[in-house]
Amino acid sequence: MTEPDPLVALVDDDEDMRAATAQLLTVHGFTVQCFPEATSALAAIDPDFTGVVVTDVRMPGMSGIELFRTLYERDPELPVVLITGHGDVEMAVDAIKAGAWDFLSKPFDPEALLAATTRAAKARALTLENRQLRAAAEAQVANGLIGDTPVMQRLRTMIPMLADAALDLVIEGETGTGKEHFARLVHRAGRRSRHRFVKLDCATVPPALVERELFEPHGMIARSDRGTLFLDNLDTASADLQARLARLAETRAVGLDGSNAQAVDLRIIAAMKEGGQQAVSPALFHLLAGVPLRMPPLAERAADIPLLFAHFAAMAAERHRCALGSVAEHAHRLAARAWPGNVLELEKAAERICLGLEEPSLAATAGLEPLPVRLDAFERAAITDAVIAADGEIGAAIEALQLPRKTFYYRVKRLGIDLKSLRRQTNS
Repeated sequence: MTEPDPLVALVDDDEDMRAATAQLLTVHGFTVQCFPEATSALAAIDPDFTGVVVTDVRMPGMSGIELFRTLYERDPELPVVLITGHGDVEMAVDAIKAGAWDFLSKPFDPEALLAATTRAAKARALTLENRQLRAAAEAQVANGLIGDTPVMQRLRTMIPMLADAALDLVIEGETGTGKEHFARLVHRAGRRSRHRFVKLDCATVPPALVERELFEPHGMIARSDRGTLFLDNLDTASADLQARLARLAETRAVGLDGSNAQAVDLRIIAAMKEGGQQAVSPALFHLLAGVPLRMPPLAERAADIPLLFAHFAAMAAERHRCALGSVAEHAHRLAARAWPGNVLELEKAAERICLGLEEPSLAATAGLEPLPVRLDAFERAAITDAVIAADGEIGAAIEALQLPRKTFYYRVKRLGIDLKSLRRQTNS
């Protein structure tokens, strides 16, 4: 599917100049809407206008400057290019300071007009894509599960179906795919949401606590009565814990067998890594897997990365009170990367980008910045990535980069890298 030609609203009261400019823009791939005066243009350009505005400054009635100011109040991100006479340059400069995109003095160079309009059209397309991404992400936040790929649509439709079903669930998936998040969504969507969601990490349960803390009538598991018991990392549970969990799944009771047993009305949702079934006893697995589910890795739903990034970036911007920047530009760059840490890794990357701790890749900036600037961006990203990969251990990062310690600290200082912030981030 081909992209539509970029749209230009051309406003000029001089019929001959208007016709010549429209022809120039049309020949170079623009779709042009012509207006003989500002009032009719203003009526046609709504806040969802997809193009850019090129307007003469001196016109009868409403001037081009007044048109710009009115449009700016409606949409500060709408690019307006001003065409001025020699006597209007100072006025146009003031308009640039107030937010106009660019201005050209008559007689203007056709190539300069094409260059300014092309840049403005690209910026407008990116602005609208940012808005669409943010709006789409916000619309899906209410559903709790962000993504438009078929697998995510299917999982989203399953949440209300599973919410009050009298079935336990087993969720498989790689680290960072959102297994616990999905379990919480199922819990919140049903009648059990009025009661507790109790998380038990099977990887961290000491054997001595199995009976004393977990399975007593007033222990941890009993607190999930009428709610949900979430068993994280089930595939790492000891044989003894698995046996006790199998008995719990079968009897729905805690405490010792006999008169001391206490019935519990709970729903069990278990999570395990991909292929973790082999480490779980068949008896326990088949008792819990009333509905087996799989959370897909991000590599299988790369089309969802822009939406996810828009959501995480908005959250980070609100949390840290920082500017959100160009969501779409970052999203397209990130969609081409591998994400072994899945959604969790993408969330951390969005936070780094929002804080200015992660630079665009060298490929993304090629041709847009001078070579020294691009090299600095590459070095800054390499050092930042190394420190984060080393969990804030500077010595390990220096060793990974194969730099002398003195050279490392010299470059950190020259590039303005905040090592304290990086350490705080890795420890958060």
